[in-house]
Amino acid sequence: MGNQICNRLTSLRTLMLDKNIKGIIIPSSDAHMSEYLATHWKVREWFSGFTGSAGTLVVTLDKAGLWTDSRYFIQADRELQGSGITLYKEGLNTTPTISEFLQNSLSSGDTISIYGEIISVQALDQWRAQLYNFAINTSDDLFTSTWIDRPKLPNSPCYSYDDKYAGESVKSKLRRIREVLPQNTALLVSALDEIAWTLNIRGNEIQNNPVVISYLLIDQNQCQLFIDSAKINTEVAKHLNDNNISTLKYSELFNTLTTLRVNSLQFDPKTTNAKAELSINPKTYKKPTESPIPLFKAIRNEVEIKNLKSAMVKDGIALVKFLIWLEENISSEKVTEIAISDKLYELRAKQPLFKGESFDTIAGYKAHGAIVHYKATPETNATLKPKGFLLVDSGAQYLDGTTDITRTIALGQLTDEEKEDYTAVLRGNINLSRAIFPEGTRGSQLDILARLPLWEMKKNFLHGTGHGVGHFMCVHEGPQSIRMNENSTTMHLGMVTSNEPGVYIENSHGIRIENLLLVSSAGEGLFTDYYKFDTVTLCPICTKGILKNRLSAEEISWLNAYHENVYIKLAPHLTSKEQEWLKQATAKI
Repeated sequence: MGNQICNRLTSLRTLMLDKNIKGIIIPSSDAHMSEYLATHWKVREWFSGFTGSAGTLVVTLDKAGLWTDSRYFIQADRELQGSGITLYKEGLNTTPTISEFLQNSLSSGDTISIYGEIISVQALDQWRAQLYNFAINTSDDLFTSTWIDRPKLPNSPCYSYDDKYAGESVKSKLRRIREVLPQNTALLVSALDEIAWTLNIRGNEIQNNPVVISYLLIDQNQCQLFIDSAKINTEVAKHLNDNNISTLKYSELFNTLTTLRVNSLQFDPKTTNAKAELSINPKTYKKPTESPIPLFKAIRNEVEIKNLKSAMVKDGIALVKFLIWLEENISSEKVTEIAISDKLYELRAKQPLFKGESFDTIAGYKAHGAIVHYKATPETNATLKPKGFLLVDSGAQYLDGTTDITRTIALGQLTDEEKEDYTAVLRGNINLSRAIFPEGTRGSQLDILARLPLWEMKKNFLHGTGHGVGHFMCVHEGPQSIRMNENSTTMHLGMVTSNEPGVYIENSHGIRIENLLLVSSAGEGLFTDYYKFDTVTLCPICTKGILKNRLSAEEISWLNAYHENVYIKLAPHLTSKEQEWLKQATAKI
C-alpha cells in the first residue's frame, strides 16, 4: 500500500506544480461536514491510506503529514508505514500544529489549496487567520483529475419515516424552526442528520447512517429540498408534497444561492461548506449562526423515548445471546475478532425493525483493545483464547432507535494491572451514571466524575466521555457532549448521551465500558430543578475483573440495582436456559 500512496502523492504534486500550489490541506469531510462519508468523499483516505474517520492530511511539494487524535495513534502509525507521510499526534505538547508545519515548510506568499466544498465556513475562517501570510485557494478541485476512478455520489432511493417512530410531524417541526427564524430570513441546512430529522426521511447512502445526501432551504413561506430526483419514489414524492416541500436538483444549490432574493441567509458555519457561503448573492446579508435544529433534535419527545427503550430491549436480547455464545465457544480457540462482528450482526438482524449497524463493530482482543477505533482485517484478525480481555464496541440501527454499547469481557486469567484498570473504568462509569446535577449544567462540568478514579492512578483517556446519540440517525450527534473540552450546550431533559470512560495500554490491553444515558428529572431543589441520568442500555457488565474492595458501598449498590433492572427487562424474552445464564451474570456482587 505504501508504494501506491507514494504514487498518488506524486500525481497530486504534479498537479500542484502545474497550478503553482505549494501546499494542500485535505480534511476528513464531505460537502456536509459529515463524520462518516460516502466513498466519493473519502479523499483524505485515498491519498493517505489511513482509514480512520478523523484526521487531516497536509501535502507540500516535498513533505506530507497526517494529524489525528488519540483514538487513532496506533492505527495511523501502522497504516502510514511506507507512505512517506509523517504521523503527527494531536493533543501532545511535542506535536507541531498544521499551521506551524506550513509556516516552517513554505515561504510567505505561497499558495495553499483548501477546496471550498469540503471545508466548513468556520474551519476556512480559522485557516485564513492562522495562515494569513499565504494565499488561500478554495476554488480548485485537485482530486477528481488525480483520482481517476473516483466513485460517483450515491443515488439510492430514500423513504419517509413514520410519525409513530418520529413522534412529531414535519409540519410541526417546520413550524418550530420558523418560530425562531427572523422575518425575511432564509435558513440553509447542510447537515444531513438535520435534514433527515426535519423532513422525517431516511436513506441508505452512507454506511451505518440512515441519511440522504441533500441540502435544505427554509424560509417563512417555502421549503426547498435539493436532491437528485432518482432518490424520490412515489411514496416520498407524496410525503414531500403533503408537507409543501418543493424539490430541485442537488447540483442546483450553488446557482440558487447566487440568485437568492431574501434580506438575509442564516447558515451554521460549522456544517456549511465554504463553497456554498461564497456562492451567496452579495446583496444578501450573510448570517453565520448556529442552527436551531440540533438542539430540537437532541431533546427526545415522549414517543422517541418510548421507542428508544423498546430498541434497548431488543438490543439487550441480542447481546445476551451473544455473550452466551461467546462463553460457550471461547475454549474452542476458533473464535476470531471478525467472527465476533459477524455473530453480533447475525443476532441483531433477527430482532424486529433492525436496519443495520450504527457503526462498524470494534472487537479488539488483548493488545488490539488498546487501539480505540480498531477494526479487524484478515491480516490482523486475532483468535481469542480463554485469557485476557476482549473489548467489544458495537451498535445497531432499529426503526425505533439507535444503540451504542461497549463491554470489556474477561475471557479468563487477568493480570493485576488489568483488574486495577477495569475496576477504575467501571467506577468512572458508575460515578457518572449516579450524577445528580442542577439545570444548566454543562457536560464539561460532569466529565471529571468519569475520570477521577483513573486520575487517582495517574492514568487517563484522551477521547470524550460522552456524545449525543441520534434517534434512528447518526450514532454521534451534538450539540451536547461530556468531555474535558468546554461546550456551552447544557444538559436538557430528554437528551441521550453515551457514558464511556476507558483506558488503553499499548501492546497490552484496552478497557472501555459504555452505556447510554437519558437525562431525566430528579425533582425540585435549592435554587432550581435538578436532573439525573437514567441508564437505558440493557446488558450485563462483566464482573469477573472487578476488585470489589476498590468499590464504595454506593457503587456496589448501583451495579446491583442496574443488573436487577437488566434481568427484569430482558428475562421475559429469553428461554429458560438463557434466563438462568442471565441470572448468574446479573447476580449481586
